[in-house]
Amino acid sequence: MYEVGQLKKGMKVQIDGEPYLITDYEFAKPGKGQAIYRMRMKNLITGSNLDRSYRSGDKFDAADTVSKAMEFLYVDGHHFCFMDPDTFENYLAEDEVMGDKKYYLMPNMKVDVLLFGERIIDVQLPPFVVLKIVQSDPGVRGDTATNVTKPAKLENGLEVQVPLFINEGEWIKVDTRTSEYVERVKR
Repeated sequence: MYEVGQLKKGMKVQIDGEPYLITDYEFAKPGKGQAIYRMRMKNLITGSNLDRSYRSGDKFDAADTVSKAMEFLYVDGHHFCFMDPDTFENYLAEDEVMGDKKYYLMPNMKVDVLLFGERIIDVQLPPFVVLKIVQSDPGVRGDTATNVTKPAKLENGLEVQVPLFINEGEWIKVDTRTSEYVERVKR
């Protein structure tokens, strides 16, 4: 249990049974009366923002969130199955939780999972993944005056811009945060 004066930016609290991350925290002491604490919070399940003001003495429950290293196993319709390597317990994540991150998941990939109770509310991928190019047009010779790129389709279905010297069948490193080409990888 936290008092409002103990809260700080980046802490996680539980309001109305849902976890929130404090993204902005402001203290104001008017000339008369109690101190006011203005907070902007992000709902960790829905992603919506909440702006509220509280008075000194208000109390909050700590959000029951746990971050665990897990292994991605498989996709079952709209559910993504992850396994805790310590207990071998399986957890399912909804399609809405995964968003565009689902394109980078490969079987047996190690990820960090944020749990609220027994429910997965966020998945953190490694910053880079190595993927194979399955379709790419050959580069045209002489187009090298500037950094010219061409589209390439990856094994996960995404299309990224790559330099002209990258060919079909090669492996490349892709940034999972920006979906951009990083470098060619020898396999």
